Amino acid sequence: MFRFANPDFLYLLLILPILIVFYIYTLISRRKAIKRYGDPKLISQLMPEVSLKRQHLKFWLMFGAITVAIFVIAGPQFGSKLETVKKQGVEIMVCMDVSNSMLAEDISPNRLEKAKQMLSRMTDGFSNDKVGLIVFAGDAFTQLPITSDYISAKMFLSSINPSMVSSQGTAIGAAINLAMRSFTPNEASGKTILLITDGENHEGDAIKAAQSAASKNVKINVIGIGSPQGAPIPISGTNNFMKDAEGNVVVTHLNEQMCQEIAAAGQGMYVRADNTNSALKAIQNELDKMDKTELDSKVYSEYDEQFQLLAWIVLILLIIEFLMLERKNRIFRKIKLFS
Repeated sequence: MFRFANPDFLYLLLILPILIVFYIYTLISRRKAIKRYGDPKLISQLMPEVSLKRQHLKFWLMFGAITVAIFVIAGPQFGSKLETVKKQGVEIMVCMDVSNSMLAEDISPNRLEKAKQMLSRMTDGFSNDKVGLIVFAGDAFTQLPITSDYISAKMFLSSINPSMVSSQGTAIGAAINLAMRSFTPNEASGKTILLITDGENHEGDAIKAAQSAASKNVKINVIGIGSPQGAPIPISGTNNFMKDAEGNVVVTHLNEQMCQEIAAAGQGMYVRADNTNSALKAIQNELDKMDKTELDSKVYSEYDEQFQLLAWIVLILLIIEFLMLERKNRIFRKIKLFS
């Protein structure tokens, strides 16, 4: 696969037509200047060593060198070869709650943004692990299949919002079951599920799903996001808050008891996120304790710089242009090899 590292430099190619126009203008001006002195054919006989062909050739050599030099500074690269590498790590499936209650601002800037910030920092600490992402509200969907491509993981993470799942609710059980089906078939690899939720309005049998995962040696670590005191849910783009059918402002609370029960059933740990990094550190320490196993990862090899050949072409063209005189060589002028 081919690409340019700095494609913006290719805009410099726009100067090439200008150079041609300028050169043609120079030739016309020179011809007019010669006519002012007399008949061009007669004057050319008085200057037998002047070679118009050499002048043309020197221009096109310089023109070619400039053209190739532009491609050199644009940074031609080949690469993007898919390779399988062996890494020591674990598999982590993240299940993130994206229900409307995650917009509550009892944690700065709000529950959902705080969760995204935590995951982004956590991803920065990964090196050989695999990570996948599931979003859920009234239903669960795979946002990112399990991968070692952390750049893609952070890209998908940044796009998460409550509108991704149309049905509202907190289908924790469905998210856990989907996460279990999302791991690789490698039975020897260490696996864990990281559940981030406020636990409110949960649907389905989350406890049973957590117990099933634990029976298959998959721990469930839970991050409770929000505060037990609760907060109203702002309506995006307005200064209003969500209201129930009776017109009362809805206040959403962190269901800490439910989160703790899920973590206990999943034989993992529970930690409540606040405006500090304590929850992130606790989860990272827990992940570091897991046994690392050898994982096969499909990765793209780095692009290789391929400017060297083009740089040699530029150098050769410039050397030839420098050594070539505009006048005919007196020594070789009378030599005619094919006469």
